[in-house]
Amino acid sequence: MKIAALQLSTLPLSNKKLRDYITKAKQEGAKVIVLGEYVLNNFFKELVKLQKNMIAIQSKQKIEALEAYAKEFDIHIIAPIVIVDNEKIYKATGKFSPNESEFKNQEFLINYNHWDEESFFDNEIHNKISVLTFSLNGLNFAVINGFEIHFDHIWLEVIKENTDIVLVPSASTFGSNQRWNEILKTRAFLNSLYVLRVNRIGSYEDEGSFWNFYGETYLINPDGFIEESIDSSEDMLIVNVDIKELRDVKTSWKFKEYLKKRALI
Repeated sequence: MKIAALQLSTLPLSNKKLRDYITKAKQEGAKVIVLGEYVLNNFFKELVKLQKNMIAIQSKQKIEALEAYAKEFDIHIIAPIVIVDNEKIYKATGKFSPNESEFKNQEFLINYNHWDEESFFDNEIHNKISVLTFSLNGLNFAVINGFEIHFDHIWLEVIKENTDIVLVPSASTFGSNQRWNEILKTRAFLNSLYVLRVNRIGSYEDEGSFWNFYGETYLINPDGFIEESIDSSEDMLIVNVDIKELRDVKTSWKFKEYLKKRALI
């Protein structure tokens, strides 16, 4: 199955660029399209300076466009989106399919002095962790939002769902390339699955510090190796997920069988 990863910065209000990329992805045979974090909306540090009604307008316009494109192009689109509902603001992921749309709030949010999403968004803090999942053409997908890759409890849910490919929209910066690469390569190998990481590009300057979102979108295969990648410029990566390779790796390493024997999954 072919999947398109769109490596972009925040999109303009006009949907022309978005439509052009979706058209091209469809022409390339993609069944699924994935966008990075803070592409439909402004980056977080810019978002906190916007009025709530402006955020709501921005999100509404993008949601309506993606719902229409999913139906028109008969394609599935995964995209992080900020939801404004009853005066509350949530960081979520949207799954836009030809016949329906689904939204899932992010479970773990960054909470650091320089980047405090947890205090800004109204996402509930609880102990019932779940992930956004769906199945298509014999493949089981799970979506992990950026920061969530650091938590074992998220990956435990991925394992329970018998996942074949994890989609990871992100907005990574500050030269964290190598750390992200090693985490995701290890997770792909130990769980015998593909990982498609889609990272934002662009920059933000804040009180003398420069935030560079470095892109480097890539596909990691179930053996834990980066199979295809692009650099730090705006681009679209078309990857092909090989079901046979996936099944062969699962059969060879049998990691899940060890868990099933002990009734752990």
